Amino acid sequence: MTDPLDSPGVSATVAARNAIRDLVGDGGPVMFFLSGGCCDGSLPMCFRKGEFVIGDHDVLLGWISTCPIYIDQRQYEVWKGSRLTLDVSAGEPEGFSLPASRGRHFIVRSRVPDLSSRGTN
Repeated sequence: MTDPLDSPGVSATVAARNAIRDLVGDGGPVMFFLSGGCCDGSLPMCFRKGEFVIGDHDVLLGWISTCPIYIDQRQYEVWKGSRLTLDVSAGEPEGFSLPASRGRHFIVRSRVPDLSSRGTN
């Protein structure tokens, strides 16, 4: 696993934090991996801790509560300037991801910081 020099910043909505709290309470620790495929790589996959193997080329983006969030290094290079927010949305999760709750799945919203407001003195 690779640790980033500059984290893009990861946060979570109240709904996502509540879903994580419930998942952890029901079955123990979880972790996230930001999938590189669906929705321009914005589909976070949620797994029970230990059910997904982190590779040498995966980057730890940060933590939401006690849950680590990882991303493939190539995806990290694309997203490293973005602010990422974990949220939930209606619909079942894709692949092997745990649901956020019944009929809901996790999503990531991204925002690229406005660099134009930085003055040059």
